[in-house]
Amino acid sequence: MTNQTGLSRRELLAGAGSLAVLGAPFSALAAGDSAPEIKLATPRDNLLALVRIQASLREEDVPWWYSGIIYGAEDGKAPRLLFAFEGMEMYWMRHLGQEEFELIGHTVSFLKDGQTGEWLREWRNPYTGELLEVPAATQGGGAGRGFNYSTRGIRPTLFVDQMPERPPAYRILSGGGRIWLTKETEYPPGMAQPRLQRQTMNCSLEEFTDPARERLNTQFASTVFMPWRNWMNMGDRPGHLIWHAAGLKLDSVDSLPANYRARLDAEYPDKLTARPV
Repeated sequence: MTNQTGLSRRELLAGAGSLAVLGAPFSALAAGDSAPEIKLATPRDNLLALVRIQASLREEDVPWWYSGIIYGAEDGKAPRLLFAFEGMEMYWMRHLGQEEFELIGHTVSFLKDGQTGEWLREWRNPYTGELLEVPAATQGGGAGRGFNYSTRGIRPTLFVDQMPERPPAYRILSGGGRIWLTKETEYPPGMAQPRLQRQTMNCSLEEFTDPARERLNTQFASTVFMPWRNWMNMGDRPGHLIWHAAGLKLDSVDSLPANYRARLDAEYPDKLTARPV
């Protein structure tokens, strides 16, 4: 790990270690209380907790695998199942300075038939009747184009100066030996609406309260609202998409499902790492 924060490993983990002294909430869990909310002491504690849950305190590749479904939503009508999908996000947490990081990486999702689960290469739009070629859903960027993580907030790097400071403060619940951290994505100004992502990540309470754990074994579920995709050729038709996904953090890309990994290797082999060039 290239440590550019000016902090030692011990200091980086100090925020995680502070959890161990929150004796009352964790004692309550042992007694069987249902999902009490845990308040971390400082924005720094919240920041380091999120880094450990979402990625790693080390500078390293952190792959996630997920699958889900996509609905089309029109005003006054029931949501319509349009696709299933499967994908990977690859994260790398760059160390920038004193208690500051940049999360960089990329996402590659392949759409599937919502009923059969087969990869979609063509798709007949049920709203327009048009037969369309189906592209992969990709996004992300390298250094300087990710998300800035600091005690001042979690904001897209390119728009840090245009967005208000909001010190990290998440709802963290615990019960049954698990921790749930829920957050919303901060989008840059001016993006087409509707656009919202609400995500819940969970890991074991034992790992969360262990200051030696720099990278936690995490699962997640999220719901995303976004406009119709351009390739769908929906024009000005009112409505939007609703994505729902669930997945987990992997030890390495070698743990990706075989069918997905084969297609990723064939079409996007450069996405197997997020290491800055």
